[in-house]
Amino acid sequence: MKETVTRELGAPDIVVTNAVGGYPWMTILDQPLKDYEDQFRTNVVQNVLMAKAFVPAMIEKKGGRVIAISTECVMQASPTFSAYVAGKKGMDGLLRILAREIGPHGITVNQVAPGWTISERDRLAKSEKQDEYDQKVPLRRRGEDIEIAHAVAFLASDLASFITGVYLPVCGGNVMPSV
Repeated sequence: MKETVTRELGAPDIVVTNAVGGYPWMTILDQPLKDYEDQFRTNVVQNVLMAKAFVPAMIEKKGGRVIAISTECVMQASPTFSAYVAGKKGMDGLLRILAREIGPHGITVNQVAPGWTISERDRLAKSEKQDEYDQKVPLRRRGEDIEIAHAVAFLASDLASFITGVYLPVCGGNVMPSV
């Protein structure tokens, strides 16, 4: 991927990572170990590989943005979500350390944490409304995919040049990290 991107577009200024593997949701006692390993590879190792591939060029250019897509789920501790949350929590730790390590080179590292977002698939299936979920969200609705894109665009812009190491929930207030 690095060779293709560099050949066709040049060294990137912005890298957005977004990967997750699917599996059946089960309790910790029932969840196969393989699902935890898959989530670790998908969320942690994938971000390590992307950093190794693209951050050196950003260091040379003395600037850049790394933005990862996380999830509101890491703040919720919901039953049966353990493998997914463990993978995303591992990603969180990795990215916060990366933010400290490459910050001196003018590179920011942040995370956008969507709630259950309406996508094109939902629009085609006419499943945008999810009353049980919607009622839990302070804004009483699911977010739109464009709203997640706006948060990513903000973190990629010069408007966010002094923001790094952030976990930014974009979930209508469904989770609210505190200090």
